[in-house]
Amino acid sequence: MTIVVVGDAGLDVVARHHGPIPHGGDVRANVTIEPGGAGANTAAWLAECGARPVLVARVGADSAGRQVHAELTSAGVRCAFAVDQEAATCCVVCLVDPQGQRSMLADRGANARFSPQDLDPGLLADATHLHLSGYVLLDASSRPAALAALAAAHEAGLTTSVDPQASVLLDLDPQGFLDDVRGVDFLMPNTEELVSLTGSADPASAKALLDVVGAVVLTSGADGASWVDRDEVVSVPAELVECVDSTGAGDAFDAGFLAAWQRGASKRDALLGGIRASARAVSSVGPQPSMTR
Repeated sequence: MTIVVVGDAGLDVVARHHGPIPHGGDVRANVTIEPGGAGANTAAWLAECGARPVLVARVGADSAGRQVHAELTSAGVRCAFAVDQEAATCCVVCLVDPQGQRSMLADRGANARFSPQDLDPGLLADATHLHLSGYVLLDASSRPAALAALAAAHEAGLTTSVDPQASVLLDLDPQGFLDDVRGVDFLMPNTEELVSLTGSADPASAKALLDVVGAVVLTSGADGASWVDRDEVVSVPAELVECVDSTGAGDAFDAGFLAAWQRGASKRDALLGGIRASARAVSSVGPQPSMTR
């Protein structure tokens, strides 16, 4: 099963600081540099979960872009990258506190210049599903490419999913976002994003979105995950694991869910596939599975 992922790819600088960050001061931290970007994270976890992912993204003509391509390829991801001769590869600084919660400083770099021509329609010929990262859709500069990708997927008969990714960006124009994702099979928000779209954190509130999308797959952190469609609301609990680094947990969930669902899993088992992947993600540093763990 080939799943095409359209989303950001870049490098994550993950800084696990040992205490509060004093304004104008210093604090000790453990720092790692690893491939990241929401699209790249989901693609890497899809490969880890047994799917055949193709990642469509835009990187710079720089060492960071070459590193991301090499590491994702070695992890089993087919990289269909457009190379930007002017903009640098995306870089995100992730500040992770002692409880494992992250704050991000993001420079989308070349990803912000993603264009409709960056998706080769031939990539959809052997695919069954297209997953879109909301960062591509919610940035005005790359939105036309996101809409073109969804339209091409629908034309090719693929199922589709969208992870909104950022409640702060959703709050700017929630109705515009819903207009953009109309007809998508799965909308995959977290609780904060659900609140942005419905005004409520209750999973049942997602039923208000079913005139727009086929189903809503909701992640609720420590409260687990839910599948909401016109027939029912199916919920599963989270796994009890130590949260070392929450970076990429939602991207891992998307991959685990989609890989299980594409194999024909039930609603509950597809949710559990996502829960298992996200539990692994938060249990170690960095947003992607490592072959050395």
